[in-house]
Amino acid sequence: MLEDLNTANGGAGALRIVHVLRAPVGGLFRHVLDLSYGQIARGHQVGLIADSLTGGARAEAQLAELAPKLALGVMRIPMRRLPHPSDLSALAEVSRRLAALAPDVVHGHGSKGGFYARFSCLMRGRSEAIRAYTPHGGSLNYRPGSWTHRLFMLVEKLLAYQTDILLFESAYIANRYRTYVGEPYGLARVVRNGVGPEEFAPVTPVAEAADFVYVGEFRSAKGLDTLIDAMGLIAARLNRKPNIVLVGAGPEQSALRDRAEKRGVAAQLKFKPPTPAREAFALGKIMVLPSRAESLPYIALEAVGARLPLVATNVGGMTEIFGPHSGQLIACDDANLLSEALVGALNEDPAAQRAKATELADYVASRFSLSHMVDQIISGYREAIALRCGRGTEAIDVASSFLDGRRQ
Repeated sequence: MLEDLNTANGGAGALRIVHVLRAPVGGLFRHVLDLSYGQIARGHQVGLIADSLTGGARAEAQLAELAPKLALGVMRIPMRRLPHPSDLSALAEVSRRLAALAPDVVHGHGSKGGFYARFSCLMRGRSEAIRAYTPHGGSLNYRPGSWTHRLFMLVEKLLAYQTDILLFESAYIANRYRTYVGEPYGLARVVRNGVGPEEFAPVTPVAEAADFVYVGEFRSAKGLDTLIDAMGLIAARLNRKPNIVLVGAGPEQSALRDRAEKRGVAAQLKFKPPTPAREAFALGKIMVLPSRAESLPYIALEAVGARLPLVATNVGGMTEIFGPHSGQLIACDDANLLSEALVGALNEDPAAQRAKATELADYVASRFSLSHMVDQIISGYREAIALRCGRGTEAIDVASSFLDGRRQ
């Protein structure tokens, strides 16, 4: 199939692409949706395999909207976040589905999606499909030295030999991979997340907007415990109690509520369910991203595009987003420092604040294009297919490709 595909139309024929992911939530899901729509618009046939236990009503609605365009359909099966005996049955189902679809490209997203996408080919032997993998942070962001990190890095090393192309969404994660897994076995590219031009229209806060807004998942990596502690410190600095809207969902929502009660700030917090990003942005005057681990977060790109004043931590690929404006980022896990930054943002001259937001938005708009992201990923697929078909003499070798990505 691949040989015929690359012979037709000078190697520019339509591809059959299946994306495999676990949780249809957050930036990873947005990436898969954007990539799917972009690939379909370019004439490719696309299908999805995703977890059925997570996502909720919002994911159901988004998948229902996309489904009529998916020539290869949607399959949802239970997928556990951590290793679980049910992984064996899930792998068998994924393997059967891929065998029936006979795709040209199987693209795994996140640690679990990458596991299913790449390990499934071992259950039926090496298939013609090339295997692509985008980590999206995932297991690469676990604390180095922990038993969990060691186990996951061992799995990544084993799966490296089943990976035709690594598509890193940030140079930061590419460097983490090289440090803890090793040099890529197949091709490797850094293709940063991108956003569309329509996302660079300013968002105006609603009349009753809170002082601050957070949009994202409620889990440890997002640093919301530090944010709640910081909210308790701000009152003493301002002689008033600022409020914040937390928009999202996740496993730690109950624990966050308990922490807010203990810190005496529960009345200052308002929780809201997942909402489209630009609607959520309007609920606050200043965006807060107190993360302790990230790759290259979409929510930061979206907030910058909306020209929201942004208080964010210097983690993951955030310096790639901020570029020459990286001095605005602060260290993570420091409630005192975060409270100072939030007070400073509240007290900043509005004109100066708008000017900073505009400069940062212009910088991001020039470097994080959705169209470029889709084109570069498809180009990566084609290069991997060429190598599989024995036409790789002109392909970029692994080492130079990886190093070029790191220097971007």
